[in-house]
Amino acid sequence: MAVADQLSKVIDKTSRLIELYTVLQEENDLLKLENDHLKQTVDHHSQLKVDLEEKLRVLTLARSLEGMQTTDLGLNEKTFDIKQKITDFVREIDKCIVLLKK
Repeated sequence: MAVADQLSKVIDKTSRLIELYTVLQEENDLLKLENDHLKQTVDHHSQLKVDLEEKLRVLTLARSLEGMQTTDLGLNEKTFDIKQKITDFVREIDKCIVLLKK
């Protein structure tokens, strides 16, 4: 085999390697973008989870207060305010659940 043929084969293989490298580099860049997007999604859902856990804590507290019956008008007004806030939280939680299902 002539040196010219060997050189030609080396050049062809080098060209194929460069093409493959370019394709793999583009794929890697796309995967990095996807990874960044997924990290942002995870961060968002983690924060949403924290928010929902806080709302659940408030709801649990309000339900425990709901069982308390008293004739003290001040406490009844506070309980009503807490119930109203909890109702608003529950509505918000329901909206979040709908968004999470999408």
